[in-house]
Amino acid sequence: MWIANAKLRGQEGTWDIYIEEGLFKEIKPSARDRVGDYDACGRLLCSPFVEGHIHLDYAHTARKPRPNVSGTLFEAIEIWAERKHAGLNHPDEIRRNALGAIRAAISHGVGFIRSHVDVTDPELVALKTMLRVREEVKPWCTLQLVAFPQNGIEAFPRGRELMDEAMRLGADVVGGIPHLEHTREDGVASVRYVFDLAEKYSALIDIHCDEIDDDQSRYLEVMAAETLRRRMQGRVTVSHAVAMAYYQPGYMAKLLPKLRAAGLGFVINPNENLQLQGRGLNAPQPRGVAPVRTLAECGLPVGFGQDSIEDPWYPLGDGNPIRNLDTGLHVAQMLTEEYLNRCLDFVTIEPARNLGLAEKYGVQVGRPAHCIVLDATSDREVVQRHPPVLLSLHGGKKIFERQPAVTSWAIDVEGRLPGL
Repeated sequence: MWIANAKLRGQEGTWDIYIEEGLFKEIKPSARDRVGDYDACGRLLCSPFVEGHIHLDYAHTARKPRPNVSGTLFEAIEIWAERKHAGLNHPDEIRRNALGAIRAAISHGVGFIRSHVDVTDPELVALKTMLRVREEVKPWCTLQLVAFPQNGIEAFPRGRELMDEAMRLGADVVGGIPHLEHTREDGVASVRYVFDLAEKYSALIDIHCDEIDDDQSRYLEVMAAETLRRRMQGRVTVSHAVAMAYYQPGYMAKLLPKLRAAGLGFVINPNENLQLQGRGLNAPQPRGVAPVRTLAECGLPVGFGQDSIEDPWYPLGDGNPIRNLDTGLHVAQMLTEEYLNRCLDFVTIEPARNLGLAEKYGVQVGRPAHCIVLDATSDREVVQRHPPVLLSLHGGKKIFERQPAVTSWAIDVEGRLPGL
């Protein structure tokens, strides 16, 4: 398959890309006489978007069993516990809702997803269902599953045992939520257990860390210390890190070098944390989003994530990474030339690093032919216009194609109706 006349990120001119046996075989400057199987017409071809943080087993469960009246993080957690206690997590519904959310994300150009899956359930219903979904969607989307202890590891009965069983059954990544444990000591113990489990199963780590409006929530430093102690640099992702927004300059000056030395990756969910955080605090009301620009300027990988699609934590969301990117750049005050010109990094190569995709990702000869074509010509135009994805390939296989939108104006450029 030849894709002709495509713009590539960071390259001048247009390019022709040849795909065979699921791989990028040739990438050459466009030739006038080459007829492509698909003509990009000067539009941007790039790697698929990477959704680095979502809860697919929660998708489309808002208002079941009841709405989140306060809109807070902690009421959402209570509602989810009530839902499980009431036996509302049925495998068929989990599968149906998850597939709907995955299709929505793919329609927006996503090709890789990391989903946290609640394993604080003695029957592991959600995990067993999502393991089947992972295989079901494999031809058109790569799905990683995180063993996520929504109600804590130390705080939940048999929490450690359930986490181990989840990894034994086939979860890809070990998760945690230390700030939700009963005490500081339990939180530290839970982080260390996550690292133990990751070593046992040679797995990656992705912990919900310090997702709380509390400048004394400091499990991030524990994650950095354990990463360094166990030489696991490049294998550990921090999700949320909300408390960083409240850290004082002195503590940040001590913390940032540790994060850099540990090589931690970050995924920030700006839409959701803007909704959940900063409630009940005195004016000026904080944003409750981690300092993305500071992390980026330290050279740490930062991806933007969706987190939720219509669940007790967040009533909206449709899986569009560009919407999350747009919000993230605004709230982090990153609408500068430096970041606008490479803004797709935050939904492509940065979260790809967190997922450990390495040579499985990127528009390069010899790598798997995962790519999308957008109705735009640059990173900046993508975040400004939110254009549709016109073509999506996964492993060289066409997943979908759509035609560019056509608008017929009923007025001329001077605002008059035609013929008047």
